[in-house]
Amino acid sequence: MRPSKRAPDEMRQVSFERGVARYAEGSCLVKFGNTQVLCAASLEDKPPPWLRGQGRGWVTAEYSMLPRATHTRTRREAATGRLSGRTQEIQRLIGRSLRAVTNLSALGERQIVVDCDVIQADGGTRTASITGAWLALHDCLDWMRSRSIVKESPLRDHVAAVSCGIFNATPVIDLDYAEDSTAETDANFVITGSGGLVEIQATAEVAVFSQDELSAMLTLAQQGVAELVNLQKAALA
Repeated sequence: MRPSKRAPDEMRQVSFERGVARYAEGSCLVKFGNTQVLCAASLEDKPPPWLRGQGRGWVTAEYSMLPRATHTRTRREAATGRLSGRTQEIQRLIGRSLRAVTNLSALGERQIVVDCDVIQADGGTRTASITGAWLALHDCLDWMRSRSIVKESPLRDHVAAVSCGIFNATPVIDLDYAEDSTAETDANFVITGSGGLVEIQATAEVAVFSQDELSAMLTLAQQGVAELVNLQKAALA
């Protein structure tokens, strides 16, 4: 039995609240159980310097965790003067995931930055960030289309992410902190609405995992992302 009493293929309760940041072109408060992330998309009317003159835009992300998002206070990274390796890795992952389903040429010479700020962490902050960031990006692009900044939305597809793992020798989906901190294997899957794989991160934490276990986690992730995409669609309805 999982600590949360969920079945191996049962995700936590997921919710999306759009338009929560008054001044952002697109925003979403996403909740995966007790994990809560505020995603806000901001339009910048110019591309990054290295992309100027190429006739296409860029989508990127920044990720941070509030000091009391966890059980004990974490010092703000701004106070240390540098980003941790974990933060850099996660925000690059979010950016890659969003760009995978965006037609950057249709965006024009503009940049959209999606800020993902973890309000409360209970496992799966990166997967919640990706899933909520897609909605924030969608609404930002919709805001642009309503003002004729772009003719049509550059979004090609949905994208969402979910964690899986091997816990007590059993493949499970959407790990909370109690599971994530003790799981034998920890994995994250980023998948598009049409089923395309964007990225797979899988790590043996306690014991190595087999190909069959990886396949079992992938099957769980595909089912979970399909559920998340349906929730994204419902949030837009």
